[in-house]
Amino acid sequence: MGSNPTPSAMAHPDAPVGASLDDEAAMRLALAEARAAEAHGDVPIGAVVVRAGRVIAARHNERELTGDPTAHAEVLALRDAAAAVGHWRLLDCTLYVTLEPCAMCAGAIVNSRVPRVVYAATDPKAGAVRSLFEIADDPRLNHRAEVAAGVLADDAAQLLKAFFAARR
Repeated sequence: MGSNPTPSAMAHPDAPVGASLDDEAAMRLALAEARAAEAHGDVPIGAVVVRAGRVIAARHNERELTGDPTAHAEVLALRDAAAAVGHWRLLDCTLYVTLEPCAMCAGAIVNSRVPRVVYAATDPKAGAVRSLFEIADDPRLNHRAEVAAGVLADDAAQLLKAFFAARR
């Protein structure tokens, strides 16, 4: 899947065969996507959408690759998941992402009706799910997602730290 913009309902190639994914296994797949972003100069953030225990979309940041300011891992993965499901409402999916979503991505989570979001590292500068705002489960909005934070947070944080340290 990776940087392939074609949506697919097939399982992620790194997913265990015949097994439903738990949070840690799904986050490991998101981390693999994050490393793919780094390979083309994008900030290493990856996202995976899981439905019925299977990966239906896996993407990573592609802003530098495509020149598209909206090409965040979460937005790309949600687009692919909607194509795989055949509808924009992702009512039975979980989004896994290696960094706390920004305001744009948190809005996409709400608008796609994702019921659960799991992220690894917090983002104190731009995080809009817990750090700066709580968009994903704001009671004033028409949809709220359950939020779980900190799954493989150290792994995601180290990947980001190494990426930015190499650019200084």
